[in-house]
Amino acid sequence: AFGLVCSASSSSYYDGKLAYVPALEDVLVWDVKKGQMVAMWHETGHRAEVTCITRSPQRDTFAVGYADGSVRLWSASTGSVITTFNGHKKSITALTFDEAGARLASGSQDTDIILWDVVAEAGIFRLRGHRDQITAARFIKAMSSTVPSTSTNVAPGFLLTSSKDTFMKLWDLSTQHCVQTVVAHRSEIWTLDVNPEQKLVFTGSGEGEMKAWRLDHEAMASGLQESETGEVTKMIHPVTTLPLSSKHRVSQIVFHPTRPYLAVQSHERSVEIFRIRTEEEVRKKQARRKRRVKEKKEQAKAKGKGPAPEEEQETDTENTDIDLADLFTPYVVVRTTGKARSFDFGDEENSSKGNTQIFIALSTNALEVYNIPPPTKSKEGPPEASRVLSVDLPGHRSDVRTLSLSSDDMLLASASNGLLKVWNMKTTACIRTMECGYSICSTFLPGDRQIAVGTKNGEILVYDIASSSLVDTIQAHTATIWSMHVRADGQALVTGSADKDVKFWEFEQKAADSDNPHSARLLSLVHVRTLKMTDDVLSVRYSPNGKLLAVSLLDSTVKVFYQDTLKFFLSLYGHKLPVLSMDISADSKLIVTCSSDKNVKIWGLDFGDCHKSIFAHDESVMQVAFEKNDIREGEGKQTHYFWTVGKDKMLKYWDGDKFELIQKLEGHHGEVWALAVSNQGKFVVTGSHDKSVRVWEKLDEPLFLEEERERELEMLYETGIADNLNREDAAIGSGVEGAPAGPAGAEATGVTKQTAETLMAGERIMEALELADGEIAAFREYEEAKTKGGLSEQVAPPPKNQVLAAYDLEPEEYVLKVVERVTGTALYDALLVLPFGKVVSLMQYLNHWAQKEWNIILTSRIIFFLLKTHHHQIVTNRVMRTALIPLRKHLREALRKQKDTLNYNLAALRYIKRQSDAQLTAEFFEKEMDEEAVRERIADGKKRKRVSIKA
Repeated sequence: AFGLVCSASSSSYYDGKLAYVPALEDVLVWDVKKGQMVAMWHETGHRAEVTCITRSPQRDTFAVGYADGSVRLWSASTGSVITTFNGHKKSITALTFDEAGARLASGSQDTDIILWDVVAEAGIFRLRGHRDQITAARFIKAMSSTVPSTSTNVAPGFLLTSSKDTFMKLWDLSTQHCVQTVVAHRSEIWTLDVNPEQKLVFTGSGEGEMKAWRLDHEAMASGLQESETGEVTKMIHPVTTLPLSSKHRVSQIVFHPTRPYLAVQSHERSVEIFRIRTEEEVRKKQARRKRRVKEKKEQAKAKGKGPAPEEEQETDTENTDIDLADLFTPYVVVRTTGKARSFDFGDEENSSKGNTQIFIALSTNALEVYNIPPPTKSKEGPPEASRVLSVDLPGHRSDVRTLSLSSDDMLLASASNGLLKVWNMKTTACIRTMECGYSICSTFLPGDRQIAVGTKNGEILVYDIASSSLVDTIQAHTATIWSMHVRADGQALVTGSADKDVKFWEFEQKAADSDNPHSARLLSLVHVRTLKMTDDVLSVRYSPNGKLLAVSLLDSTVKVFYQDTLKFFLSLYGHKLPVLSMDISADSKLIVTCSSDKNVKIWGLDFGDCHKSIFAHDESVMQVAFEKNDIREGEGKQTHYFWTVGKDKMLKYWDGDKFELIQKLEGHHGEVWALAVSNQGKFVVTGSHDKSVRVWEKLDEPLFLEEERERELEMLYETGIADNLNREDAAIGSGVEGAPAGPAGAEATGVTKQTAETLMAGERIMEALELADGEIAAFREYEEAKTKGGLSEQVAPPPKNQVLAAYDLEPEEYVLKVVERVTGTALYDALLVLPFGKVVSLMQYLNHWAQKEWNIILTSRIIFFLLKTHHHQIVTNRVMRTALIPLRKHLREALRKQKDTLNYNLAALRYIKRQSDAQLTAEFFEKEMDEEAVRERIADGKKRKRVSIKA
């Protein structure tokens, strides 16, 4: 896929140099200054769109949420997935890390919030209570004055969330409950942000209101308490509403991490920047105001002197209290060139000269960076934000409407409303960009030096690629040109338009430079004749043998003419809606038509009989094209395979002789408008409403239809099982009568979600257990028989199972190996799949592992999870006692050893730290230094030193 700068599906992230932006199912990393793509984070086989991106305080990790409810943690340096979290049913809409980057909170359209432990790669718990999509979440540190400063344990803190159900909720993470719900706005809350000191919260609503709230940290520290009147203490207090310049929905509020700025996006094409003033500034301003009032009063003093002193007292009392609205003043409005989708401040380290950079990702597939100048004392008028950088060349601003390939497959031309771009097919780089009108169809002219584009207002524009200039504009038709086609011999071009004309053009070569006889030859079009039709013409096609011309009309028929005499030959009648596109096979025997009635019909060109009608797509079929013969296969017989694309986002590959579907390819996230087939049969290119251009290459390995069908059925089956397991009978807040109380109605629940992956993992663990159990039983029988004396010494022990022999492992080791291979996030869900009998046998192995101290962390995680899940059965079932008692003993031993090691290491590290501190202090006081030298020393200490370590 290429042609994407950023998609409008998600928020983006900018660190002052690199921008991390969504591009449908991938994340792209752009160096904004150079306008180059640095990296593309792509997971093969993963199709869901990116809906949320955020960066962890551990600078290398990014959390990316997808439309299928999964969250992936990516490592920026390696560009690979660290882990995948599955827990949500619908797309992720909010992600946030706590300040250490150890916990991640994700909010989704399914109204749940899940807390994930990033280090252990597992879900901690799920919070439920909102009744609509979560729109934002922020961690709040617990700042309490009561905890002694020496204590090392970290308070879990609080989580603040907002949702489209107009509520803002504060969750206490230590008790896993919601401690306060605020009805913040009359309409849905779209965004919220907390200022860096975590004292103020700003929320923005769908009606264009922005409200400020104060967080009461004292109340949060003391927990929920009742006052004398029996009211519960509030932790969030409303402060004020700030005025915005427009009444559109406030889609994003961001505090600058270090500077006194607050940015708000409410209007579609602009971002407002507020400056946060210090209290002194506000005081000065108020004093100035008072002085002015006084001067005015003195002018009016001539009339009467009575009430002056009282007024002075009043004004004195006023200025002690500063209103919040005075602290935030509108400062700059950044106007963008297109609709803004999201924005982000650049990190401070990288920006220069006191200017603050703001990065804006536009819905029109472009990125821009603006400079916000620092406040000045001058009176010249408001400051202006200037655009410094932008990335827009590698993509179209609007839908890709038409694609055409040059005859050698080296160049691809794609055109949208306003732009024509030429791409190099090998590197997928954009080589040329030219302005054009609203283009509908395009083709390379013979010789591949020029491109002709048909536009919505009936012009043919001819562009020269070498000089990337418009050479010729021909007002060919009076209405939209829907289709154009060059004859196979390269001598003529036909265009069909909505003004009911089919016009024929011939090429005339003229030198680009009339003086120079050797200059490049340019083709110009000469109108030869016109064929009048009864209805709008939607598509025109020459047959490859140059004998026939097919014309499709708005009355759903296709008329075939002899191309030399224009004598009528056949009428193809049968589609219920107009034919949007057609193609004639290379041997000129078949014609395929596709229509907005979702059908594809295959006709013979000798008698005009319909061979087959296929229901091809779920929406209109936009284009159809026969595959050209693959040169890699030599001059074989011409195939009748063809491709179709439709508004259902699919690309399908058909066999025109057997009338069956060979392959269906999904990947686009919007309706597919355009299709171009490689002239050498190697690949096919599609262009779509999602502004991306995708190339599908043909592989060398053969494709078997049965396998394809089986794969599709398997996919259906797997998703069916997983969905069944994930069904919950009544959701909270759905208002279903008899929604289960108790655990199902609880605010905090466990995090589970079965996917095809977890089911497979569970099956693998079961297989391993069966194999190992069988192996151990066989050996036990052999040993018992031996001790009884039934077997002579010469009898060999039973042969080792092939799998174990291949890995050279004991059965217990093999089970551990299988369990270790399951990813951390899928492990718990996989263990839920095991039936109770298998759990009992797994316990035996856990005991063995604990005794041998193999992978203690994993062992203990599994034990605790299984005990929690199967608590009731284990309590009632006496069988387990024999396994559990030794297990407890061995596990305690192993964990105690681990604990001792950790404590020892911690003590050693603390000792080293104390040593280095003491040494620094000693060095500092040993030498008599003047101030300059001290400063240098401090600066020197900040730089990293190279230490040579002797081996």
